[in-house]
Amino acid sequence: MSRLSLFNSPFLLGFDQFERTLDRISKASSDGFPPYNIEQSAENRLRITLAVAGFSMDDLTVQVENNQLLVRGKQTEDEDKVYLHRGIAGRQFQRMFVLADGIEVVGAELDNGLLHIDLERPLVESKVQTVAIKGAGDKATKAETIDVEADTQGSSRAKAKSAAKS
Repeated sequence: MSRLSLFNSPFLLGFDQFERTLDRISKASSDGFPPYNIEQSAENRLRITLAVAGFSMDDLTVQVENNQLLVRGKQTEDEDKVYLHRGIAGRQFQRMFVLADGIEVVGAELDNGLLHIDLERPLVESKVQTVAIKGAGDKATKAETIDVEADTQGSSRAKAKSAAKS
């Protein structure tokens, strides 16, 4: 049986990476441990906060692999302790977040049982490119690229660059 693709339109060229990302997200664990928050701390900054009570810095790892933020925790079991009741989860975990292109992890901090991971999305310059059209025997002589710079207020400026093509 063939699989129906979400991006199976002739107008959506090169979106196969998005489809693979959606597949990865759907296969991710639906386990709710550890609980987490995601907040927007500034216009281009995000903060993920995970509740990791009982975990030390040595028990936690934060890695970025192929646009995935992986947070893993593994506590070593203390053989000398005898629990009459154990309500604080101390199991190992792996929590995955898929990051958009360009998002960078700028830091992580453990504070009072909360692991804070700060992310930043740099402002992207969009470009408009005019492509010269050649005739059957002609050579294109000029192409123009316009850089559109976005500032923090959302307005934009355009700069034109000409490049000679032969």
